[in-house]
Amino acid sequence: MTNATEQLGNAATTWWQAVLAGFSRTEVPSFPPALLLGILAAAIVLSIPRVTWRWFGLYVTFVHELGHAFAALMTGRVVHGLKIGLDHSGQLVSSGRRGFSATWSGFWGYPAPAVVGLALVWSVSAGWAGAAASIGALTLLLALLFLRNFTGIAVALASAAVAQCLVMFATPETVSWAVLALGIALGVGSVRDFFKVAAVHTRRRNMLASSDAYLLAQATRTPSFLWLTGFAVVIFSAAAASGWLVWGMLAR
Repeated sequence: MTNATEQLGNAATTWWQAVLAGFSRTEVPSFPPALLLGILAAAIVLSIPRVTWRWFGLYVTFVHELGHAFAALMTGRVVHGLKIGLDHSGQLVSSGRRGFSATWSGFWGYPAPAVVGLALVWSVSAGWAGAAASIGALTLLLALLFLRNFTGIAVALASAAVAQCLVMFATPETVSWAVLALGIALGVGSVRDFFKVAAVHTRRRNMLASSDAYLLAQATRTPSFLWLTGFAVVIFSAAAASGWLVWGMLAR
């Protein structure tokens, strides 16, 4: 029992040291055109084909719900839990004052993957990919405290396992490649989800109750179009900024 405890303690210490080591700025790795095109292809394969989107889309939904949760915490709301469905649905339960805090939390779902994607791409371009991986590893572990269904816990555990492996075993170059691919894939996934929610307001109106834009419109007595426009401005601005950063890395 003592040996097992010591081994566990040593493993935890090694992990924590690896997490802290990620916060050291490193040289920005070179991205030859062939390598960058391969990373772009990997990101697109994750976020476009249905067979892969079925699974990667669960992670995008996870980030979507974490966006709601983080925005809720920013305004003093209490987060009670979140759920993720295999159909890419999600639900956050929080409590607090109505008005701005509820609206702020309700808005930052669909834009969250694009904003996180931009942050990841920027971290690679600035030499902070290791910090992004460490922050991600810690965030995914903390998120487990708020998950309330099996699918959500499974998604978080799988995501956390990948993040811990990157932090513990990957070289700085590999971390940069993985973080860049994830950042691009989140941006593409956010754009894909925007068109999905826009379709709910045009061709699939029987699903309106699942739309954040519809729920925000009902709560604020404003047109859904305004909230869809807000989503679009943030998502496409973040995607454009990510593209500009990637182009800068290619031209470097």
